[in-house]
Amino acid sequence: MDKTFSWSGIKKEAKRVRWPSRKDVTEDTIEVLGFTAFFAVFFVFCDFIVAAILRVIGIGA
Repeated sequence: MDKTFSWSGIKKEAKRVRWPSRKDVTEDTIEVLGFTAFFAVFFVFCDFIVAAILRVIGIGA
């Protein structure tokens, strides 16, 4: 019988997992927040550029 889906098999497999350290999680979180902030600023900048171009050609308000 396969012990993969038994409680003992699940505990055994969970012990094999390399859980990230607090330092790894902190670094990854900072990286994600940095990329998110960068792309937020990038898309706001692109929106301003497109709105300005539309105003120049008379489409925007």
